Amino acid sequence: MKSTISLVTLFLLSFFALAQENPLLSQDVAAQQKWVDSIYDSMTLEEKVGQLFMVQAFSNKDLRYENTIYGLITDYHIGGIIFSKGGPYRQAKLTNTFQEASKVKLLIGMDAEWGLSMRLDSTYAFPWNMTLGAIKDERLIEQTGRQIGEHCKRLGVHFNFAPVVDINTNPNNPIIGNRSFGEDRDNVTTKGLAFMKGMQSAGVMANAKHFPGHGDTDSDSHKTLPTINFDEKRIDSVELYPYKTLIKEGLSSVMVAHLNVPALEEQLDYPSSLSKTIITDILKEKLGFQGLIYTDALEMKGVANFNEPGDIDLAAFLAGNDVLLMSEDVPKASTKLIEAYNNHVITEERLAYSVKKILMAKYKIGLSDYKPISLNNLGHDLNRVEDDALNEELFENAITVVRNQNNVLPIRGLDTKTVAYVSLGDDDGSIFYKELQKYTKVNKVEAENLDELLAKLQQYNTVVVGFHKSNDSPWKDYKFTEKELAWLYEIARTNNVILDVFAKPYALLDLNTIENFESIVVSYQNSKVAQEKSAQLIFGAIAAKGHLPVSCGFFKVGQGLELGTLSNLAYSI
Repeated sequence: MKSTISLVTLFLLSFFALAQENPLLSQDVAAQQKWVDSIYDSMTLEEKVGQLFMVQAFSNKDLRYENTIYGLITDYHIGGIIFSKGGPYRQAKLTNTFQEASKVKLLIGMDAEWGLSMRLDSTYAFPWNMTLGAIKDERLIEQTGRQIGEHCKRLGVHFNFAPVVDINTNPNNPIIGNRSFGEDRDNVTTKGLAFMKGMQSAGVMANAKHFPGHGDTDSDSHKTLPTINFDEKRIDSVELYPYKTLIKEGLSSVMVAHLNVPALEEQLDYPSSLSKTIITDILKEKLGFQGLIYTDALEMKGVANFNEPGDIDLAAFLAGNDVLLMSEDVPKASTKLIEAYNNHVITEERLAYSVKKILMAKYKIGLSDYKPISLNNLGHDLNRVEDDALNEELFENAITVVRNQNNVLPIRGLDTKTVAYVSLGDDDGSIFYKELQKYTKVNKVEAENLDELLAKLQQYNTVVVGFHKSNDSPWKDYKFTEKELAWLYEIARTNNVILDVFAKPYALLDLNTIENFESIVVSYQNSKVAQEKSAQLIFGAIAAKGHLPVSCGFFKVGQGLELGTLSNLAYSI
């Protein structure tokens, strides 16, 4: 037991120097240690094992489902809940109910990478990480993390499973993509660090994911076990680079992905989430990480196909994970871990180390003095004027001009311009069109076939083509169709075209030539604010400041033309 306490004390002292900046880092080490020890010493073995589990819960299901979660709290003493889909009021009520039922208050987590709206209706959506990756001013990223953290804290969420620090070097990555800050390790690291600092300054614990790096895969670990085929030197210098920096700056937790990494794990097709080499030898010992270590969801096919429920949980714990996220079967897993403890497969020191770290986290986020979530003004508090203001500033700084032949942008000499707008893609561009019309007369031109469209466009000397793809999800396909490309090339061949891409920059990979395009703008998303700000940029009401976070065809990472403003009026809140 003495060695366990010394490890715990070391963990506390290692973060002491950062306490002035981070409200999560208690300066009263003695009080924290006393609380942790008193709770641990009062717990049964079953209660200690229960602390290792964080189960998924939805706030949009029926009472029978809620009673199932309630039973896991009262019968298996789970340590935490990760909320998924639902709504803020329903989640707040459930959180209060579940906390009341729990002897040791629950850690509440969420995936809120771009805000609570990643999972909940009626909550605020900030830009995706790929959009943030285009911004030069890191203070804006830190403020984004802070305001997302404030939303989380208001809703009783203690852990946000963000930031994603995967370096997206594979444009065909089906699961990361827009969730990454980009392909450049330094940009990803500075953005991830700023986001982490902002969120933790709001009193919400950050979680860097997906260790050791999910950015160069072409498959989804929710469905299979992706392979990372780089050598150890490359992984250390690229994929692990953000973790090294964030760990030094006080990172609260890490999520370990389900990946096959032959350079780091000798066992054939063995998930990183179950690898002692990757978790204990590399993350803990080599990188010196002493915070909480979460598995990725244990129900995902990248690991669930490996073994039976319970066996997976035991293997994950023995590998060095502290929190078993979304176990397929908590009763079976709990029984398996208790048996392993009684058979001396799990030592008291090993169990105490993880459980006490979990209890430390609970103390830091205030669960030693728990207060229920107030429902008063909850909706208002999660959708504030300052959130709108920040969102506008983020898009103003992100939208990127990658091509501007003959200084077409910003558009000048409006008295000589006849401007048409053509909409491509499967989503709505009406806000963009409406905003364009605030600066000059712009006609929307539509046609049943290409010949008809080209004929109609002959009367215009400037054609703005908006490529609009759904803003609902970062995982959707953002490619041009063959028909859209054929139309686009012909429009550009016969007109002066400004192409504006309201989708992730990888859409530009579909272009086999850019010769006939006067200007190309990347607006990243098809949100209301993105459409408004992009129109303002085209007419010089705001400056162009963004730089590409990824390479895409003819354009390289970091590319972006910085353009000044004209005297036109920018519209904002």
